[in-house]
This record gives sequence, structure tokens and C-alpha cells, in this order.
Amino acid sequence: MKREYLKKATLTSASNASETHEIVTGILSDIEQGGDAKAREYATKFDRYEGNVLLTQTEIDAAIALVPEKLKADIRFAHDNVRRFAELQKSTIGDVEMEIEPGFVAGQKSIPVEAAGCYVPGGRYSHVASAIMTVTTAKVAGCKHITACSPPRPDVGVAPAIVYAAHICGADSILAMGGVQGVASMTFGLFGLPKANILVGPGNQFVAEAKRILFGRVGIDMIAGPTDSLVLADKTADAHIVATDLVSQAEHGYNSPVWLVTDDRALAEKVIEIVPKLIEDLPELNRDNAFAAWRDYAEIIVCHNRTEMAACSDDYAPEHLTVQAADLDWWLENLTCYGSLFLGEETTVSYGDKATGTNHVLPTSGAASYTGGLSVHKYMKIVTWQRATREGSKAVAEATARISRLEGMEGHARAADVRLAKYFPSEHFELTVNG
Repeated sequence: MKREYLKKATLTSASNASETHEIVTGILSDIEQGGDAKAREYATKFDRYEGNVLLTQTEIDAAIALVPEKLKADIRFAHDNVRRFAELQKSTIGDVEMEIEPGFVAGQKSIPVEAAGCYVPGGRYSHVASAIMTVTTAKVAGCKHITACSPPRPDVGVAPAIVYAAHICGADSILAMGGVQGVASMTFGLFGLPKANILVGPGNQFVAEAKRILFGRVGIDMIAGPTDSLVLADKTADAHIVATDLVSQAEHGYNSPVWLVTDDRALAEKVIEIVPKLIEDLPELNRDNAFAAWRDYAEIIVCHNRTEMAACSDDYAPEHLTVQAADLDWWLENLTCYGSLFLGEETTVSYGDKATGTNHVLPTSGAASYTGGLSVHKYMKIVTWQRATREGSKAVAEATARISRLEGMEGHARAADVRLAKYFPSEHFELTVNG
């Protein structure tokens, strides 16, 4: 399959990975050994904040009072959409059981984890939507304790809108701490918090690396890299809207890849012409991020037809995938690797990022080839159980003994043997493959 690159990325998101790992490993070790005091020390150093780290109800109320009523209404609107979608997702998981053999029943049960730690970025931008996405889903899942953790600003604290969002979505505790120190505090159960069973939410490379290192002793939603987005567009697409959507995602960060895949060379060339102008029109911080992302990480790819476009998209397995092309049902049927799919010009990644109800915590860096995004399911353990009558266990015990001996696992076989001997003392059983 031939793909023509009108623009090719010069960098990848893997740069400086070893340096980041070394830094994060040291901080985690320091905080695990030094506890609350060491976490506060790092908060002073990196957050440049010396205020109260675990917000009191009085502090929460004071922050909420600073949030404009219109913004509160918008947050409630988004929360309601996320909550209802999460409840729909939860309804797809049920406790079930079946009779494997007469008298032998096996079942499945879903159990939410006890404590969830939700990281809410608050550095460059106040990610109100991340508080909504992470805390709401944990609440709907049924977690008994939810901590929302967000970086405070010097002499200010956590952004009031984040405090409000975390509070109304169901956070039991709000931790004014960012970066590795915040992740460590939730994991190790510092400041009187319960130890988190799972860590969720986006963050910078240090937060992502901390979650990667801690995975195993604590669950995580996913190992995430910089956010990425791909647009599939044909000749029916509006070049200005395509370009705007690419720029809207490039502003996430200097290393956030955006890609356009099309079968229309004229559209591709038009987008290349428009994007720099749109970036130049952004506010300074957004402009710097988008410019660097476009310069170093963006790609424009021309394919022969839509089948090749779909295959190219699946190879990239983007976090966000937008289709601005004819016959949307065809794309829905044929695309298989993406974190979240946005079909048609009438929707956009920005909608999903903020308010539609689908979750914006999604797999990056190609991980969409094997996993989906954050949902109530991530907070739930799908466990199994079984029970049997003595007669119901008979055939299972015989098969278990024979399979175990074939494998050379005599102890396993004898666990079956003793039950057969106890329950059916007058019967003879052939408990080896060769009789």
C-alpha cells in the first residue's frame, strides 16, 4: 500500500524517556520512605505551594463560591451527560451464573475497587473536564472513596472550577498537590487518605511515568503518552474545519501529534496552507504549543482510496479519530483501532473532550490497537465463583485428576482424588489418562 507523505514528523514522543524514568523513580522512592513530610517538600519545590494540601469543607465551600453561576451550570451539564453515559456502560455488566454440569454452578460477579485516585491536570490549563470524567465514572462504578488530586497554583491553590467539579461529581477528598508527589500520596495513602487501588486520569510525562512505575502494586487506567488525534477526510470535507480541528488538538502540548489522512491531494495542500494561519491567531501559550506540535509531530498522508485510508488509520491507532467523509456508516463498520470516534463534521473531538458524555481519558501512542478508554469498567473487578453438589463435582473431579497427572501436577490431582474418595467411597474411578 503506497502512502504519500506531504508532511512527515521529525520527532517522536519517546524522546527523553530514560531521563524522565530516573527522575520519577527517585521521587517515588523518597516519598515512600519519607511519607507526608517528603511529599510536602516536593510540593513546595515543584508546585511552589505551601498551603493546606487536603482541602477542608470550608476551603471547598470558599472555592465553590468563586465559580460563576454560568460555569457551574456548564459543569453540571457535562457532569450529567458523563454520569448518564457511565450508568449506561455499567448496565452492560451484570452478575451471571450458569450450570456447567448438573449440580455444578459457576458465576461472574462485578465488584468495584475500594479507593480510586483521580489525577486532574491543572498546570498549563485547568482541566475541569478531567475532574468530571474521572470522578464521575468512579462514583457510578461504586468506589467507596474517591480522591481528586490536582496541582495547586502558587498562593492560590487548586483552581476553583476544578474544586467545584470534583465536589459535585462525588470526590470524597480533594488533594492540592500535583505531579509525581500527588500520584505518590494517593498510592501510598499519605495525609490520612486510604491507599488507592487504582490511579486514573491524564497528566504530563512525569505523571504518566509515575503511573507506569507503580502499575502492579496499584491499578491504572492505562499507560498514556501525549494526546494524539487523526482526521480522515475526503473531497467532501471542509478544509477550514479540518484544519481547525487539527489545530485544536495540537494546542494540548508541544509533543501532541496530529495527523491528516486523505485521498484528496488538493484538500491536503489546502489544509497545509491554512494551519499556520490558524495557529498564528491563537493566544500566545496555545500558539507556542500548537506551533511546536505542528512543526515536529504532525503528518499529512495521501492514500489512494478510502480502504487504504482506513488501513492507515488503524495502523496509527489514534487516541481521537475524526471522520469528515461521505458514507459515515461505512467508516463506522470498517474502522477498528481508535480510542474514541467522531463521525461527521457535526461533531468534533472538542465535544468529547468536554461535554458529550463519552470519556476523554483515552489510549495514546498506538495503545488503541488493544484497549479502550476510561469507563466504569476500569474501576470494577470482574471476578468468578463456583459451587457444586457432591454429585455435580463428580465428572469435574475425574477430568481434573486426569488432566493434572498428564501435566505432572500430582498435588492438583490428589485434591480431586480426596473428594472422589470421600463422596463416592464405593466407586472405582480411572484417574490417569492410560487407566
